[in-house]
Amino acid sequence: MTAAHPDFSGTYRANLEASKFLGAKPLALDVAIEHRDPKLIQSIISTTAAGEERMVYTFTTDGADSVNTIRGTDAHTRAHWEGSELVIESWMNAGGREFRFRDFWSLSEDGKTLTMAHRDDDLAGQISVLERIR
Repeated sequence: MTAAHPDFSGTYRANLEASKFLGAKPLALDVAIEHRDPKLIQSIISTTAAGEERMVYTFTTDGADSVNTIRGTDAHTRAHWEGSELVIESWMNAGGREFRFRDFWSLSEDGKTLTMAHRDDDLAGQISVLERIR
């Protein structure tokens, strides 16, 4: 890993006030990341009024294709570096429609804040601001 590529490893909690969700805002959102370039494992716990949902996504940061399951549907993922930012591109078909996602991850200089921003995809405008808790 070069100095231009941050290590996202850690446990984060969403700052719900600083984040912008396009759908229903969760009551809590916790994310644990294990990152040893090029392998990255993201474990998410999203808490809503309906309960807790746990999701785990595994991919590589070298542009190789991987497949993860999102709520029972296969999603294809390809991640690559653009400078110090990780761009995670995913696509899937659900309900007869193709969905495309481009999630831009950046880590603050002090390593305490991870921002995940959708700029130009089916979730454009959604931004998760996560603060490191471990």
